[in-house]
Formats: sequence, structure tokens, C-alpha cells
Amino acid sequence: MSGQFHLGVALDGYGWHPQAWRATPAPESRRPAAPSALGGRHWAGLAARAERGLLDFLTIDDTLMPQPGRRERIDPHRLAGRADAVLVAARIAPATRHIGLIPVATVTHTEPFHVSKSIATLDHVSHGRAGWQPRVSTTAHEAALFGRRDVSRIARFPFFAEAVEHVEVVRRLWDSWEDDAIIRDASTGRYVDVDRLHYIDFTGKYFSVKGPSITPRPPQGQPVVAALAHVGPAYEFAAAAADVVFITPTFGGASAHTILDEVRAAGGEHLKVLADVLVSFHGEGDFRSDTLVFAGSATELVDLLLDWRRLGIEGARLRPAVNATDLPVIVDEVVPLLRRAGLFRDAYRPGETLRERLGLPVAPNRYAAVNR
Repeated sequence: MSGQFHLGVALDGYGWHPQAWRATPAPESRRPAAPSALGGRHWAGLAARAERGLLDFLTIDDTLMPQPGRRERIDPHRLAGRADAVLVAARIAPATRHIGLIPVATVTHTEPFHVSKSIATLDHVSHGRAGWQPRVSTTAHEAALFGRRDVSRIARFPFFAEAVEHVEVVRRLWDSWEDDAIIRDASTGRYVDVDRLHYIDFTGKYFSVKGPSITPRPPQGQPVVAALAHVGPAYEFAAAAADVVFITPTFGGASAHTILDEVRAAGGEHLKVLADVLVSFHGEGDFRSDTLVFAGSATELVDLLLDWRRLGIEGARLRPAVNATDLPVIVDEVVPLLRRAGLFRDAYRPGETLRERLGLPVAPNRYAAVNR
């Protein structure tokens, strides 16, 4: 496989190890109203370090649960409490210039209209660096937070079918304004060309949305949609709705090769396939995760990534076990090793959008094409 290796980092609280908060220095401020993991300076600092490493993107995790996992009861020994990932990304945007920003936003109990507006706004304020990682919420506890569904039947609900429709509506709303709809013609007094705004008139099984959006089309046209996929139904969702898929291979090429075959069989030939790996460079590998937990050196990790690349995996999203100690290793050791292998950039390209960096095609406006 030719071309650059795509590398991103997944951020969540103090890191992905359940006890990452204990390995992170406490903030100087002791005000209970401003814990560090919810503070803007915390997130901006992480983003700045990731950008110094010239990473393609960062993702910001989010769920409808106060802690990782699906248990309703709060474990008093683990970090609890979450900031809204889209709002965190908006806070990071003006503090960075190049790195892509991909927040998680849940689709199961939210409205496509609101999600489309939020991600479009993020794309505007970041000048074309936004993405979105949709997430389904499958527990009765999460459903009870909203009170709009029969929680006794939630286990049988077709979450991924609804998620595909949700993303389709969001994408149509992004296209409901043409790129040149705002004209600002002082001579005629017209700010917007209403002929370049379009009703989407979407009627599906789960959503019925007229449109148009109230937010102009994002600079990228279509912000990057990324999906985390572990099993068959999630591969099918990614193939139907996403541009990028994060897969969870285990050690050894056979497993990665099998997953690639499953993604392609699900219709995902167009997808950028990136491996999703939780990394610990300081020996904290004795815990469970929904993905591969790698405990070793930067050199060993790069060897593994290059093995996967030879199979057809185009990049990786790395989850630092502890942000304070593992993110610096990614930036200062992993990136230089990839660069020495001729697989990583020496600098960002000025003005490059996230779609361009990932090699995704220009997204045409479906309604402009129909009406011209």
C-alpha cells in the first residue's frame, strides 16, 4: 500500500485506563465547580500537544452514561461526569489551526436536525476541520433518561437501522443549503438566494424531516463521518453511513485481515479503514477494554501498525491509557518512527480540510445537482 499513514488520537477524560485520573496531577485550583477534566484549558492543552505531533485528527468521546461502560451504578473509584463532546470540540477549535476535530454524538435519543446544526457549526468555526462519530445507546437506563421509549422493549429495538436513517437525514440537511446560497448583495438588499435553499422532505421509518437546516452548508460540504465498529451489524452501519471506520483487530495479521474482509463484504469498499488501539507505554496493560490493549514500546507499536498497513489498514486511532504520560509518547516517539519509515508528514498543508487530509472525495450537493 502506498501513501501516508493516517494517525489520530482518541481523548476521553484523563485517559482510557480506569484509574487514569490517579496518574494525573491534580489541578492547582481546588474549586469544586471547575474540575480539570471538564475545563477548557484541559482539552485545549491535549489538542495542542496532538497538533504538535501533526496528527490527522482527534476524537472526543461521549456517551449518555456518566462513566465508560454500560452499568447504571456509578463506581466511586472511577472518573465520573462528562462534558458535551461537540461543545468541547467547539472550545478546542479556536485554540488549534490544523488538526481535525471529531466529537461523538449519540443518535439513538437525539434529533438529526439538532446534530446536523451542531456539526455544521463546528465545521464553520474550525474552517473545515469537523467530523462526527455517531454512537448508538442501547441500554434501558439510557432510554429512561429521556422517557420517550418503552424501556421494556429496548433490547429488541433496531438501533443500527435507526442510526443509518439518522445519519442520512443529517447529511441531507447539510446539503439543504447550496455553497453559494449566501450572496450579501448590497445593491439589491438580498442577503440570501432563497432558490439555493432546499426542503429535504425526508420521510422514513424513524424520522420525518422537512428542512431546510437553519445553518448554511458546512465548508467541507459533508463533514467526515466516522464509525467505531466491532461486529457485523456495526460494519453494515459503517458501510451505509460513514466515510471512515475504526476497527478493533487483535494481535496478528489474520484477525485484521478477517475484519477487512467482513467490512468489504458489508459494502464498505469505499471506507477508510483505521485500526483502533488502546495504548499504554508504561506497563498499564492489565485491564479490559472494548478494543485491543497494547502494552509495550513505541517501536513495538509501530512494527504492529506497519504489519496492519501491509494488510490494507490505512491508519490508526490511538487511545492513550493515560493522557499525561502516553500522549507525549505518541507525539514524540511514535510519529518520528513513522516519519523515518516515510509514512508521515513533516508539516500540515495550509488550509487543508479534514476530508482532504484523509483523501476523501469532494462531496457534491445532491440538491444543487438536481436543480441545475
